[in-house]
Amino acid sequence: MEYMKKLSRTQDKNIQVGIDVGSSKFCCAIAEIDPPNQNVKLLGVGSCPSSGIKKGSIIHRDKTIEEMEKAVTDAEIMADIKVNRSWLTISGEHVRGINTQGAIAIQKPGQSPSATDQEIRIEDMYKVLELAKAISFPVDRNILHTLPQEYIIDTMKGIKDPVGMSGRRLEGRVHLVTVATSSASNFINCAEELGISVDGLVFQGLASSISTIDKDEKELGVAVVDIGSGTTDIVVYLDGGVRHTGVIPIGSDSITNDIAVMLQVGKKEAEEIKLKYASAKASMASPELEFEIPVKNGGISRKISEHELSRYVEARMTEILNLISREISRADIHQKLTYGLVFTGGGAQLSNLAGLAEETLNIRARIGAPKGISGVVDVASTPHYAAAIGLIQWPLHYQDTQAGIHTGLTPGKVFKKFTEWFKEFF
Repeated sequence: MEYMKKLSRTQDKNIQVGIDVGSSKFCCAIAEIDPPNQNVKLLGVGSCPSSGIKKGSIIHRDKTIEEMEKAVTDAEIMADIKVNRSWLTISGEHVRGINTQGAIAIQKPGQSPSATDQEIRIEDMYKVLELAKAISFPVDRNILHTLPQEYIIDTMKGIKDPVGMSGRRLEGRVHLVTVATSSASNFINCAEELGISVDGLVFQGLASSISTIDKDEKELGVAVVDIGSGTTDIVVYLDGGVRHTGVIPIGSDSITNDIAVMLQVGKKEAEEIKLKYASAKASMASPELEFEIPVKNGGISRKISEHELSRYVEARMTEILNLISREISRADIHQKLTYGLVFTGGGAQLSNLAGLAEETLNIRARIGAPKGISGVVDVASTPHYAAAIGLIQWPLHYQDTQAGIHTGLTPGKVFKKFTEWFKEFF
């Protein structure tokens, strides 16, 4: 393409790229990272509506490639950098989470029971994690993330880093995120069609949480809720670790469809009406303020009040909130989440969403926008970009193990290398 000749830089090791793959849009972010100082400078972003993906799965490969290329191209032009590798998000009903554990005896056969002989090494920690992953999954599933929650040495619980400590028994409790291998390989193949090698896949909800919540929230309890158009991703944190992940097969597109049917307009017009006039809380919308409903082909002009529209929106959003609450209740925790809910994703742009959540679920709630970056932040300051920004921050959060990640999978190697490629992050 002609614009390629004008790009002055090629991607080097300090340039990170994230492509958020959604059912309604692609978002691409390009940033320069400084690992020693934990700095992320955003250089460029790009987005493109998505029509080739439905509920996290590819339904039209050629459209997916074309739309991904458009988002990447826009980001490349803004950053003046040619992209050759990237991180991708993944979501959909096929993404599942499970809590598990593994344990080993530290005192080896024939060794004396001295404290030195029982010192825990990093190799012991790796063994525990491998045992925790030793679960029989169907042949079409693989582990995407291995996320440690805590380590237990003998009877001492809540340990984050056991290396160098002493004991007779080491146990690790972890959260595994698994995905359908075919879905993952399909997204990898689309990126590689554009000449982009994939550094790794990250669960979309996890990527969003990186850019929107802090350490205190993870420690005291929070649920990140990424509302996409077709699905809603949920990640529950407590005591600094991930306690639950889940995906519910409904998103903000259901509200758009309701508006389209009710007002007899197209989905594009319904989406614009939702963002401009709708409120998640009907009580916050004026019954006096009316707007004209778009008509085509000489149809009769009609009007509706913002309050009337919002009554229908509130009903649907309340249903979604109850589904979110039900999914969070499946988390293996026995205390209230101190920081409640953090909404992000395109669906979080609905007016008064946090207020409705607090009223309906009796829990603290806020909208989560990307943070922790510098550069052209004004163009990526909405929840819409949370996952893409989280992707470019990902290596800083998991840099200790990033060196072992395979970065050059070709389509033929995906199935063989998948498990090794995602040698996991802790």
